[in-house]
Amino acid sequence: MTEDAKSAAETTEAELKRGTADKAAVVPARRRELLPLPGLAAIALYMVVLAATGIIGVAEGHLPRLYLFFSAAFVAAALGLLLLLRWAWALTLAAVLLLAGLFFWRFAAGHSLPYIVQGLLNLVFFLYLVRTEVREKLR
Repeated sequence: MTEDAKSAAETTEAELKRGTADKAAVVPARRRELLPLPGLAAIALYMVVLAATGIIGVAEGHLPRLYLFFSAAFVAAALGLLLLLRWAWALTLAAVLLLAGLFFWRFAAGHSLPYIVQGLLNLVFFLYLVRTEVREKLR
């Protein structure tokens, strides 16, 4: 949120408390803050999809049961990221960086196109998460 928007929101809320502001003017400002960083929601959804993939892989017997730990960590990171918690940001950052490295390594070993696409997607998520605007919003 820019400085002008912050001061406008504070002014509007102060006027609302005094009873001099229109309530309809305050609602849009609060709605904008409901999801200040929509990219975090997309990354959280990606983490849930990774967790579901791991759970299905364990259920079908393709992956060892240890992967359930990773799935639980991915779900916890997704929920914490939606709540703007710093530990969830760190967990997600570590996960996407390690996954990017893994997929780039798999691409180098096998030259399969899906690995480079997944590696680039994880790299984009990593670069989004390290932005200053994202880190400032975390608690």
